[in-house]
Amino acid sequence: MSEEPAAGPKESPRGPREVWKKGGRLLSVLLAVNVLLLACTLVSGGAFNKVAVYDTDVFALLTTMMLLAALWIAFYLLRTARCPDAVPYRDAHAGPIWLRGGLVLFGICTLVMDVFKTGYYSSFFECQSAIKILHPLTQAVFVIVQTYFLWVSAKDCVHVHLDLTRCGLMFTLSTNLAIWMAAVVDESVHQAGSHSNASHARLAPDRECHARCPLAGGDCPCATTVCRIFEQGYFYLYPFNIEYSLFASTMLYVMWKNVGRLLASSTHGHGHGHPPSRASLFRETFFVGPVLGLMLLLVGLAVFVIYEVQVSGDGGHTQQALVTYYSFNIACLGLMTLVSLSGSVIYRFDRRAMDHHKNPTRTLDVALLMGAALGQYAISYYSIVAVVVGVPRDTLGALSLAHALLVIAQHTFQNVFIIESLHRGPPGAEPHDAPPKEPCLTFANPDALHTLPACPPTPSLEGPSLEGPQEAMAIILAPRAHWRRRCLRDISLFLLLGNIILWIMPAFGARPHFSNKVEVDFYGYSLWAAIVNICLPFGIFYRMHAVSSLLEVYVLA
Repeated sequence: MSEEPAAGPKESPRGPREVWKKGGRLLSVLLAVNVLLLACTLVSGGAFNKVAVYDTDVFALLTTMMLLAALWIAFYLLRTARCPDAVPYRDAHAGPIWLRGGLVLFGICTLVMDVFKTGYYSSFFECQSAIKILHPLTQAVFVIVQTYFLWVSAKDCVHVHLDLTRCGLMFTLSTNLAIWMAAVVDESVHQAGSHSNASHARLAPDRECHARCPLAGGDCPCATTVCRIFEQGYFYLYPFNIEYSLFASTMLYVMWKNVGRLLASSTHGHGHGHPPSRASLFRETFFVGPVLGLMLLLVGLAVFVIYEVQVSGDGGHTQQALVTYYSFNIACLGLMTLVSLSGSVIYRFDRRAMDHHKNPTRTLDVALLMGAALGQYAISYYSIVAVVVGVPRDTLGALSLAHALLVIAQHTFQNVFIIESLHRGPPGAEPHDAPPKEPCLTFANPDALHTLPACPPTPSLEGPSLEGPQEAMAIILAPRAHWRRRCLRDISLFLLLGNIILWIMPAFGARPHFSNKVEVDFYGYSLWAAIVNICLPFGIFYRMHAVSSLLEVYVLA
């Protein structure tokens, strides 16, 4: 996500101001809270068989919310297009290109998931409600409209219909969070049912039946090969749908904060919202970070495939699969912890000034990093208590304890590194009392400068001060901060790739929490399943949000 420069924009003293901005925000927040609580009640109620709430009710609510949000987006686009003064300012730091690119990528995967869902429910439409087919079609339309809206309007600082715009943005944000909750609950029930088949056979059939045929008295067999492909396909695409909803929610929140905002100019900023040139992206590193990160990613993919194959087999290789899985994660988390610590140490020698300017995007980034990390913190502390207090103490218990401790350490030190990086000024933004910056290159022969088009001649390099004995020597003075920038970029890329593999594993079905019986035996299956299903989605989101933040850190370095 995006960062504001040290000399960022200030609120303009000109122009009309709202009489009570907090009043409009309060109204929109109350609307969002009520809508979200209603959706949360239906979604959570539909996850339990004993509650007479079926997913047809959930689908009906979500379909209605998506239609209303799409209609408001259409109104917003038409209104801002017809009124030239509707958007007098644009926040250059909101909605950076990599965030919008990620939104488009996850949106395309969500559209594929909707195709699979439509095909799955159409396979036995005789015993299904029409809303189950209408829901994925409506979601596809909503995703297309919302993606276009966020692509063209993410930077808007709207100045018309302020209260209506805030309420519309908050309602659309609530719609995305409701879709996220429904996807998380559906995937969690599916994963818990599949992992509890062996040891909890009496619970699994009910959960599976509820996930696939929740209508009262309905019997919807998925007997054909095409139907099974559609079913497995849309479950594997759920992680992309989940990330799409969260990406859209963060962008909508920044737009909501920017409603009615007055900026010094509409074209402010020093380019932090734009990626650097391709040459600088690939030259300003030592290549150690990206190479090690790619190796870690490939090894992690191999470990993940081996784990899934062995765990889903006859059960005889579960122990070996868990040892392999925990060993890789311990090594990966240990390396990432050390790398994050080294990045924080490097910042102790960085003389760039800290940026304390108002920036809604950065504030949201920090809040999401800290809040999402609580999910993995909770799972880790529950695991630590189960291993330390419970018996017996075996190899898996020791690996689980080491893994839980390293998860806490890695999240803590990575958050410290990312948050400090986001608050650093751009390169060259040193404190006012710092000594003058040293030149990049100094040549005794001024003609050598003509071979460097990127470094125009300066008077200090062409003056008579270079005559005499200095003509026999070429002095190359590299900036002292150059090696630090390269190290920080390597660190950012390594952590970015490490977070990607740590996102892939749980997002696509790795659940050692259920295969490892230490916590299940200590807490009982029901309590442990509730802990994991509530906390793990936040941990999965943390990894993808850390990837976005680390990409920003890489650019700022």
